[in-house]
Amino acid sequence: SSVRRMINGPIIHPPILGALAAAGHKSTILVADAHYAAATAVGPHATVAYLNFTAGTPLTTEVIAALTSMLPFERRTSMTVPDDVGAEVPAEVGAILGAEIPHDTVAREEFYALARSEDLVLCIVTGDTRRFANTLLTVGVNLTEPSRSG
Repeated sequence: SSVRRMINGPIIHPPILGALAAAGHKSTILVADAHYAAATAVGPHATVAYLNFTAGTPLTTEVIAALTSMLPFERRTSMTVPDDVGAEVPAEVGAILGAEIPHDTVAREEFYALARSEDLVLCIVTGDTRRFANTLLTVGVNLTEPSRSG
C-alpha cells in the first residue's frame, strides 16, 4: 500500500516544521539528548520540541539524518569528550553530515552558552541516553536555484 502525505519530507512535526521555516543562515539548531536541561538551557527565541517519549528513541543521529534532508548545514559543534569516555555519537554525526562540514568541539560551559544564544531557533530533545550526544548545527545556505514551472 502507498503512503499518502501532505508534506514531501521526513519531518511532519508542526512546531519543528515552523521553526525550520523560520530559520535563516547562521541560525542554530540543538539536537539534544534525553538528559539535556531544555527548560533552562536554551536561547530565548528557541522552539523546544520534546520527542523523548521513551529512553533510546529517537536517537540524536536519527533526528540529524532527517534534518539533513530538509536543510543544509555549514558547521556542527559538540562538547569536548574526555579522553576516558567513548565518542561514538560525534563520530556517527560526522558520518551523517560528511567530512566537508567543519566540526568544532568546545568545553561544556561554552556549549551551554552557545545553546543559550539568541541564534538558537530550535531545540529538539531526543530520547538518546548516550553520553555526549548533544549537537549544535549551524544552518547553511541552499545554493540550488528553485525550479520554476509554468
